Formats: sequence, structure tokens, C-alpha cells
Amino acid sequence: MPAPDAAVLSKKPALVARLRKVLPAGAVIDDPAETRAYECDALTAYRCPPLCAVLPSSTEEVAAVLKICHEMGVPVVPRGAGTSLAGGALPTADSVILGVARMNAVLETDYANRFIRVQTGRTNLSVSGAVEADGFFYAPDPSSQLACAIAGNIAMNSGGAHCLKYGVTTNNLLGVTMVTMEGEVIELGGAHLDAAGLDLLGLVCGSEGQLGVVTEATLRIIAKPEGARPVLIGYDSLEVAGQCVSDIIEAGVLPVAIEFMDRPCIRATDAFSGAGYPDCEALLIVEVEGSEAEIAEQLEIITAIARRHDPVELRESGSAEESARIWLGRKSAFGAMGQINDYMCLDGTIPVTELPRVLARIEALSAEYGLDVANVFHAGDGNMHPLILFNANEEGQLELCEALGAEILKLCVEVGGCLTGEHGVGIEKRDLMGHQYRPADLEAQMRVKDVFDGQWLLNPAKVFPLEVSASRRAGGLAPRVA
Repeated sequence: MPAPDAAVLSKKPALVARLRKVLPAGAVIDDPAETRAYECDALTAYRCPPLCAVLPSSTEEVAAVLKICHEMGVPVVPRGAGTSLAGGALPTADSVILGVARMNAVLETDYANRFIRVQTGRTNLSVSGAVEADGFFYAPDPSSQLACAIAGNIAMNSGGAHCLKYGVTTNNLLGVTMVTMEGEVIELGGAHLDAAGLDLLGLVCGSEGQLGVVTEATLRIIAKPEGARPVLIGYDSLEVAGQCVSDIIEAGVLPVAIEFMDRPCIRATDAFSGAGYPDCEALLIVEVEGSEAEIAEQLEIITAIARRHDPVELRESGSAEESARIWLGRKSAFGAMGQINDYMCLDGTIPVTELPRVLARIEALSAEYGLDVANVFHAGDGNMHPLILFNANEEGQLELCEALGAEILKLCVEVGGCLTGEHGVGIEKRDLMGHQYRPADLEAQMRVKDVFDGQWLLNPAKVFPLEVSASRRAGGLAPRVA
């Protein structure tokens, strides 16, 4: 992270005094011991306590905070639940953390028009919880859905296991209330499928807190399907499992989810959850939904494709209990891996047809670097999540892990994919942005930020190459990428 600005650090007493005038008691945290709670997000390899943290409860309070910080030239790092795996909510020492955790209310529910409006501190899973009794649900379901906030889902355009059929956050986001760095409150989109004019809503979704702070969101809710059933398929080859995924998609079947785990992940999750997974090299969980007739027809096609590849096990769920057990290990994969080793979770996306080639190359890179890699990911849309295992207490291991991670992400780009599917760029991938984008492409993106945040105060040191963003913050709208 860049060195803190001494001039901003010197403003802390005056800044805290002004913030306390516009926020309720207990909403401003400036004690150094207490600010350590905000020193990192889920990418715990990097830590930096902020200047202070604020916990507003309304859009109006967020606007007041941003207006003060803008006037005083103080950077602001928006924070949802802190589950970012890319360092997206990592503060700088001269920044204010603006957390939305206290903004968690349901503001409006409209079943006739199929939307719910919530404050963005509300957790992902609790959105579905608010409507499930009436037969509806919110589709995006990241693995961290029990904890992650809608604010972070919008910032990173999060997906989840069921995004193959229902899409990621941008496909389920209808409108937002957003506060600009100057403290202006704007409305984008609304309770309808599309808005006239420029697609500013699409611009904001996935912008990683670079353009404004989203305080309220109007989300699409969907009627629960009549039924759903998963099938578990085990193979003795990563490449064969990858080919099976490609063949299912090519057949024109649209499962609600296709999840992939390799042997290290299978063993860890089975020991952790007792899911009863087979001992094999690769495991697929394919789920379909609809009426009983629809489910039967889709599973007939999928199982026929699976059998062509000679599976070691093919297990179709026969009950709700069996379905829950099949999913149990996959849903606990990241926690299970964390019990056996330190790991870094990557997030690259590739064309589905490249799965066999990419899995083979990851295996070769793992051997070359001497670090084990466990694979667990959303195979249906090619959203890879390799987990690189390393020893955080051994000198040089983190750097080696990062080097291997960079090679894997470059591979994703080289086969026609991209650096991130749902975790965002953050600090993790900012130095790789030039590998995916030409200078002119990066310049176009940064000019958009110039419009929304001319002083580059929002979420500093993220997304764009550090030397360019630092220069832009110091000099306003210049310099530009050559």
C-alpha cells in the first residue's frame, strides 16, 4: 500500500470532531486498538489499520460523512462485511473506513413486481430469508452468503453456485441509491427491468467502490422452482471431468449449477462435513430444477453424457436429505481447506471448452512451484477458484504463492478468459491489469473514475496500477496512461 499522506494524518483530530457532529454516539471509531478490527478483509496476508472507521445507519449519514471527507481531502474505503478475498476493503493508514453493517433493513417488498429493496449492509442470505416464506428467493449465492453483504456483492458483481442459470449480481440488480464522494445522493435504475439512457447501473455494479457508496439496492426476487435435484459424478481424471462439463453445456442443457472439486478438496471437505464423497480425482455436482418431468428429462441427458466418460461414481439424489448431503461438502469447502493449511483463493474465468487444458496446466504449474493447488469452482460458467496452499509462517512462501497465482491468472487471460469472475481486482490483481487490458482500455476506465471521483479519494490503491492511481490522486485528472 502507498505511504500515508502526512498532511491527512495531521487532520485526524479535526476530522473526528466533524464526523462526531453528524453521526450518532458510537458511530465513529478512532481508538487505534479498536480500528485494528478493520485493518484487513478476508485477504488477511495484508493489514493496515485505518485513520478511523465510521458506521452510519442511513443514506443521509453516509452523505454527510462523504461530504466532510471530500472537503478535507481524506480518502474513504467503503466496506460491507469484509469478506473480500482480493483486498477490496483493505484501508490505507490515511483513510476512513465507511462500514455499512448497521444499514441492514428491508425497505420495501413487492411480490407482484418481484422485487425487494434493502439497505446494502444486509447479508446476502437474509435477503432470501425475508421472502422465502412467501415462495421467493434472491438468486446470487456466493459461498460466503451467510456473512457477505449486498454492498460487497454489488461492488464485486458476485455470483455463486447457481449463477449458471440465474446470472450474477448485475443480472439481478434493478436499481441503487448511491452517494458520490461529494456527498450527492443519486438514484440509478429502479423497480423495473431496464432504465432509459446510459447504463450507469451496469457501470456501478462491479466498480469496487471506485465510483460511489451504494446504500440501498432494489433486487430482483424469483419464485421458487417446483423442485430441484442434484447428481454427483466422480472421475479419476481432472481433464475428463472438465470435458464432461464442456459436453453438458454443448448439449444445450442448462443446469442451475455445475460445481467442480478435485481430490485435495474432496478429501478435506469430506473429512470436515461427512458428506460421503467418493475417493476420486474429480467430483462434479450438477443440479437441475423444474417440474418432475423437466428434472427427469434433464437428468437423463446429463447422466447419459456422464456415463460416456466412464465415471467411478454416479449418484442421483432421491430425497431432500440426500440433496443436502451432496451439497454439504461443497458449501463448506473453503472452511474445510482453511483447517488444513493457509491458502490463497484465486478467481479467474475461462471459456468452458478450455477447462481440460487449464486444469492440466495448473497441475503442471503446481509441480513447478512446489505448492499444492486445490480446485473448487463454478464449472458451468468457467469461474475458477484455485486454492494455493502455502505456509504463511515460512519466509518466502507468500511471495512464491503470489507468483504462482499470477501465472494461473495470466493463463486464464491467455485462453480467452479474464482476471476475475466475482472476487474483484482489489489489490490482489491490480498489477496484472496490464496483462488483460491495453493502455487505452485502462485509460478509458480511469477517465470514468475521473468523472465520479476527480480527486481519487474513493477506495485508493485498488484496481488500477499503483503508480498511475497515486499520480492521478496527486494531480487530479492527470497523468494519463500513454
